Amino acid sequence: MNKGILGKKLGMTQVFAEDGSAVGVTAVEVEPSVVVQVKTQAKDGYDAIQVGYGRVKQKNVTKPLQGHMNKANKGFFRVLKEFPAQPGTYEPGQEITAEIFQAGDYVDVVGTSKGKGFQGVVKRHGFGGGRATHGSMFHRAPGSIGASADPSRVFKGTKMGGHMGAERKTMQNLQVWQVRPEHNVLLLKGSIPGSKNSFVLIKQARKKSV
Repeated sequence: MNKGILGKKLGMTQVFAEDGSAVGVTAVEVEPSVVVQVKTQAKDGYDAIQVGYGRVKQKNVTKPLQGHMNKANKGFFRVLKEFPAQPGTYEPGQEITAEIFQAGDYVDVVGTSKGKGFQGVVKRHGFGGGRATHGSMFHRAPGSIGASADPSRVFKGTKMGGHMGAERKTMQNLQVWQVRPEHNVLLLKGSIPGSKNSFVLIKQARKKSV
């Protein structure tokens, strides 16, 4: 069965392993996610559940979404996401808590990376740039971007300056270091995409099971 939950990134810290070594972890707040809708093969063409996270006041939700969320009768939510699920596993209104994961499990985390605005090729693509001395006037520029005679155009995909970050990213095979259900917190080994207080999807790892 595919397992998944929504959470909010709190930030990074460190904990100590049994051998005394320090381990960098990311704390993720995972208040119970609520199943808002169950999708079926017969009605929707696929089997999945839609879950809500981050409770908000009714006035902050559009009327169409109010009607949609009222079917579960569990309040109103800021974020709605879908997870694949086996038929008959969940029902509308059911809550999914941090306890679906255990220490040692591996998960994939999906989030939106930090936005960096417009950046040049040195920061965006890791270009080396030119020398900094002896009258050089070529420091952080991209240099030539193509030929002038043939093909006399710039190829698609040429690395240039531009908007950096704010992209959907997936970190695979992160280990669940610790589960703290009394605080609704998961500690994941390593870093995850996004800034503090950003929403993330935590799913059972697709490429690693142990």
